Amino acid sequence: MQAQILKHLISETPRVLVVDGSRLVRKLIADVLKRQLPQVQVLSCASIAEAQAVLEQGDVDLVTTSLALPDGDGLALARLVRQQAGRRYVPVIVVSGDAQEHLEQRRFSDDVTDYFDKALGHEALAAFITGYVQPQTIAGARVLYIEDSRVVAEATKRMLERQQLKVLHVLTAEEAFALLTADSLGTSSERIDLVLTDVTLKGELNGRDVVERVRVDFGYSKRELPVLVMTGDTNAYNQATLLQAGANDLVIKPIEERLLITKVLFQLRLSRLAVPAAIL
Repeated sequence: MQAQILKHLISETPRVLVVDGSRLVRKLIADVLKRQLPQVQVLSCASIAEAQAVLEQGDVDLVTTSLALPDGDGLALARLVRQQAGRRYVPVIVVSGDAQEHLEQRRFSDDVTDYFDKALGHEALAAFITGYVQPQTIAGARVLYIEDSRVVAEATKRMLERQQLKVLHVLTAEEAFALLTADSLGTSSERIDLVLTDVTLKGELNGRDVVERVRVDFGYSKRELPVLVMTGDTNAYNQATLLQAGANDLVIKPIEERLLITKVLFQLRLSRLAVPAAIL
């Protein structure tokens, strides 16, 4: 499976299918993408029918779609992509102004790879798509990783370190808070750029407690210090509470390396972008 996913991520000339009922939005996305990825080929469609015709003509490396389309919705398009031979692992990204609400209420189907909130702006969207079709590491960025299983931690650390990320691994939330306190007071030489935590931890505190402390007690916004929560809990309500507490995103277990790295690198890039001046 990994080899098939990577096949779609390392194309020399990425082909991105952009599906949106608004001609202006399609042009905005295409312009920003071509600025960041000059070699990208953007295939723009206004409907599911147009997208299906393009898909029948050849492979694509990634699909972005709005939720509302003239002849259906983005979830139907995602399902169509999955049903076609050879496209089971093509990333399908839903681009929506209320993507966060849909995510929190777990309305997205398994056919959707990921989601993007339009409010983050054009540059962030281009960075997000780039993370899938041509991932670029941020060497030296520091990830505070909270995981009480040493076996799981070693495997995940290797995934992150292959991207030249520096991993500060701790076993408990309490150890993480000590490092965050030193970082916030400026007494640590190890600046923390992102927090990655398992939801289930030994001791009295869990991953949700980590999220709440980062957002409330330490006062970090999602841009200032992204927090990703790893969970194997498929309960929609439990997943929603993590996002509502302030998690930037969830990483569903068992961990798929490419998706983990894409989410981590995207949040790191997003935290370095200026606040968007325009909304899609």
